[in-house]
Amino acid sequence: MANVNLFRSTAVAAGALAAALILSTPAGAQALSNRGNAQIADSVVAVVNDGVITRRELEERSALIAKRLQQQNAPVPPADQLQRQVLDQMVLERIQLQKAKEDGINIDDATVNRTLTRLAQQNQMTLEVYRSRIEAQGVPWATFMRDARTELTLSKLREKEVDSKVTVSDGEVANYIASQRGPGARNTSDLRLQHIMFKVAQDAPESDVNAVQSKADAVLKQALNGDDFAKLAKDNSQDTDASKGGDLGFRTPGSLPPGIVSAVATLRPGQVAPTLLRTSGGFEVIKLVDRRASQGTAADAPKLVQTHVRHILLRVSDGMSEQAARQKLLDIKQQVLSGGDFANFARTYSQDGSASQGGDLGWISPGETVPEFERAMNSLQDNAVSDPVRSEYGYHLIQVLGRREAEGSATQQLDIARQAIGQRKAEQAYSDWLRELRDTAYVQYKGVAAQPQ
Repeated sequence: MANVNLFRSTAVAAGALAAALILSTPAGAQALSNRGNAQIADSVVAVVNDGVITRRELEERSALIAKRLQQQNAPVPPADQLQRQVLDQMVLERIQLQKAKEDGINIDDATVNRTLTRLAQQNQMTLEVYRSRIEAQGVPWATFMRDARTELTLSKLREKEVDSKVTVSDGEVANYIASQRGPGARNTSDLRLQHIMFKVAQDAPESDVNAVQSKADAVLKQALNGDDFAKLAKDNSQDTDASKGGDLGFRTPGSLPPGIVSAVATLRPGQVAPTLLRTSGGFEVIKLVDRRASQGTAADAPKLVQTHVRHILLRVSDGMSEQAARQKLLDIKQQVLSGGDFANFARTYSQDGSASQGGDLGWISPGETVPEFERAMNSLQDNAVSDPVRSEYGYHLIQVLGRREAEGSATQQLDIARQAIGQRKAEQAYSDWLRELRDTAYVQYKGVAAQPQ
């Protein structure tokens, strides 16, 4: 399945890639090209240990993020709120970079160049063409390389300080398998849920957390009072399934976070969990829609659910704006629904390597695609076609051709369990490590961007 690699999530510098997507439009490039013209007082807005963050840096980062949110049709916070959030992110980034320096972590030019070469290849360009494209939009190549170096440094720091120290014991793996194959597994019920997600960054200040919680509490009250849950989800949820009323479909208990399973354990179908659920991503309002007899058995869990899928990818560049890409895919979708051949459209328009195969990516296993693609794919019924889906590579039109359950070998099942446990433990360990690192740092905010201590 070589084609899957064309949109698989990688360790490539995420921040640099996000910047590339922003800068691929003239408006996005303008946010940084103003660097030479803007009259921004280069005052200090934060002292971080023995370093500082200047207002110029804050203004530039805030402009980039605001533009990115606009391109994603996401709400842009008021300027002062956005700057506070961005400054907190920059402080945490600066603390990590200082820690990386203490640890002797250094990303050399050759590593950065290899990363940017892969980035160029993913955009179907040579590195020279890619560099010319970035510089033509007013972004110095040195700035772009600096951002890539930062992302690579933070990734290597996390690997050294957190991920490499996470261990998963054989006993934990055995317990995980037992939870899938336990005595009650044959009689467990699959759960159909709806949810409303209110996102909170892991490093968000307490004031922001409280504000989000207050909003979530208000929506929870509406849901408990009988307001239309699907409408509440469409109006308020920040997850990608908001347009579908927050419907998660039927899930096995083992595929859901334990907190969600516990929250709905005593509910009857149609009831809303009476309290907010705090998750690693923020706050969630949960509704139990229905239960059904489990589609699996104790003898076949855990299983790999594979999806046969094809797609059309339009990359966002000078010749294709965000709006134009979305509209083109919407037009193609209507033609497909009217009887048009998806494969022919893919061969004609798709900018992915799978175009010659009619966009066919074959059978995809969980985790083999970027999250946005996988979530959209998982929400589709067989033969259904998605709306345009934005990922780091551009806009996708996705069609599911079928699904199958492929039981892995004993070794594969152990690997699935170990990876699931390890990922969960690593995320929690990273969150705890960041909090400790922030607590031990000296941080002083200055001027209008001052934060409560």
